[in-house]
Amino acid sequence: MSHADSVREQEAGAAQGVSADGPDIDRYRSIVFPNAVRELRKQQGFARLLGLSAVLPDIPYVRLSKIERGEVVAKASELRSIAMAMRVAPEDLLLDIDDPAFDIAAWATELQDLTDEEIAEDRFAVLLAAAIRARRDADRSLSIVNVERRFGIAPVILSRLENGYKPLGRWNAQTVRAVCQLLDVTDAESLRAHVARADTDGTLRAYLPAAASSAARIEKTRARVALLREELHDPAQPAAIRVKAAQPPRVASAATSPDGVDAAVLAAIERSETATVRLVPVFGAPLADGLVERVPVGRTVEAPRHAQLNSYGLRVCRATLGPALPAHAIVVVDPDRFPSSGGLAVVREAGGLRLLVVTFDRQGRMIGYSVNPDREIELDTLDAADVGTVVAVLLD
Repeated sequence: MSHADSVREQEAGAAQGVSADGPDIDRYRSIVFPNAVRELRKQQGFARLLGLSAVLPDIPYVRLSKIERGEVVAKASELRSIAMAMRVAPEDLLLDIDDPAFDIAAWATELQDLTDEEIAEDRFAVLLAAAIRARRDADRSLSIVNVERRFGIAPVILSRLENGYKPLGRWNAQTVRAVCQLLDVTDAESLRAHVARADTDGTLRAYLPAAASSAARIEKTRARVALLREELHDPAQPAAIRVKAAQPPRVASAATSPDGVDAAVLAAIERSETATVRLVPVFGAPLADGLVERVPVGRTVEAPRHAQLNSYGLRVCRATLGPALPAHAIVVVDPDRFPSSGGLAVVREAGGLRLLVVTFDRQGRMIGYSVNPDREIELDTLDAADVGTVVAVLLD
């Protein structure tokens, strides 16, 4: 870490209640791609991210939200698409974190307006991550496989625990019990006392950089942004990206036509004499535990052209994936297409349908997860007939 980095990180640490002389607990560890998307979006008249998303058909709203929040590093093609929609140069969306004027704490102000309690819980999450790393280092028999066998902690969960993914209170009771067993304590209160003692006696100090180091985040950001700059200047890369027309569509006076077809769909047909529009029925009623019941709601929506014959619309009903995908949204589901990482999936369970974000763990397994309720499902183990992929997100 350079001297300038050190000074800025110490100032940020002081602001979040971490001593500059103490362990480097990086509150901004989830921000790997600080960028100018949010600032330029507002300057270009997109007061809300939904407005920008509406003219970017190739980037799902959830993905766009994560890019703007710096939680994922954008692809060069995505930056070109976003820049074209806002009529700026793609390079304008990138920030130089080594610029003396850049301050990660100031950049994250709108994203991390945390209370003192939330900061303390975030710090404990990192200390717990270090404690788990220390426990596994002291007993080399505790491999990833054996931790799952003995304590029921799946590899993807273990990875998130060892990186301070979220506060203890946001883990479900089963995971908390498993962590208590792993660290040989009886309950959550004993767990907190155990971690506090380990922090006080210095046991965790050697493991904190691996769990949450600002230096690791800074180096990762530097490397990824440098690579993006190279890709954006590569003449071999395509310059033209498909973007929807920014002007508002022409809408019919009534919400629906006499035969029940959505006015927005009719407007889409009117805009092109050669348009081929396929309507699919919409289902969805909220159930307990974040599930959605497949019952018709009496309306149809337009499916994208690549959606296959059995596709249907599904009301989200509740913001189970967080605020990035609001409850009023409708997703178009293709049950004959298996999902891929970075997208959304719908899984059929005994009680109903569940909407999930798709990712891979360190062992290459495909995992689907939701935020509220906190669920993680190994998609590779499911019957393909019970898993579909979301091919479109519609925000009324």
